[in-house]
Amino acid sequence: MAAALAASVTLTACGPGGSSGTGRSDGGSAKAADCPAQPATTWARPASGTGTHRVRTAQGEVEVPAAPRRVVVLDTAELDSAITLGVRPVGATRSDVAGGFLDYLPKDKLTGIEDVGRIGAPNLEAVAALKPDLILTSKVRDGKRYEQLKAIAPTVMTETTGYPWKQNFATHAAALGRIPQARRVAAAYEAHAERVTAALGGAAAVQRTTVNVVRFVEGADTRIYGCRSYIGTVLDDVGTGPTSVVQDAPDGMMAEVSAEQITRADADAVFYTAYGSPEKSKESQVTGGALWKNMKAARNGRTFRVDDELWIQGIGYTAAGKILAQLQEKLAKK
Repeated sequence: MAAALAASVTLTACGPGGSSGTGRSDGGSAKAADCPAQPATTWARPASGTGTHRVRTAQGEVEVPAAPRRVVVLDTAELDSAITLGVRPVGATRSDVAGGFLDYLPKDKLTGIEDVGRIGAPNLEAVAALKPDLILTSKVRDGKRYEQLKAIAPTVMTETTGYPWKQNFATHAAALGRIPQARRVAAAYEAHAERVTAALGGAAAVQRTTVNVVRFVEGADTRIYGCRSYIGTVLDDVGTGPTSVVQDAPDGMMAEVSAEQITRADADAVFYTAYGSPEKSKESQVTGGALWKNMKAARNGRTFRVDDELWIQGIGYTAAGKILAQLQEKLAKK
């Protein structure tokens, strides 16, 4: 089970690409290089209102209903996108370590959604039984099942999950026929990020504040997230970002450290979460140990436990908005 969990979470909140930002240091002499600029989101034209329209996907153009009514989503990002755009899926997958769907989403919006199996291993019979008219997923999750899925319903796949979440959202919006609504969501998020930056003292002050996000993972080493992760882009939109510890990370997504290396996660502020139980993920052992307690962030009362589903798994605009609010709450000077 531990091996399966480790394999599953390798993909969670990760993907190729980069984000925008400025140089930051981790409190020592090393200085983190600038994050690459986040690519601009490309929006499709709104659906014409006819019976169907075509959407560009990782598998080529796919013809989908202009206004799909029975949508099945096979990952957390797709669920966040659908709920954010006012679409209640008829079916959705779940993560490995928790029953039910994303806790941060409004409960009344999740009522009636059928569980169709685990992320990366959906029950295709359960999906087919719902008679969907659209399936949303990604190639990295379900590419090997594409032929089976498209035999059930038009299937819109993004290339991957995690980092390119803004463009993925635009693709989901095109498939759902909700481009105008999606543009408003994106604009509101950008304005929210600017307000948080201002509340934290402005861009220059935020840039001087180093922040790391740490994830304790059952069955794997602990992760410190970088520029090319979902949470890294949210931090970068505010103006903070990963410290120099992630500069050598593969593709800039994350650095993996052992319990004995946890001080590499130190920064002005450290947000941390766990995938799996606190004991099996080693969260309890590490945060209760001397190395953690002697970190600058811990000594200054600037380590904050946050929800894994929200900060790491959600990968969407509803999650990002809530993260922005928590960043302001925790980092604003009292």
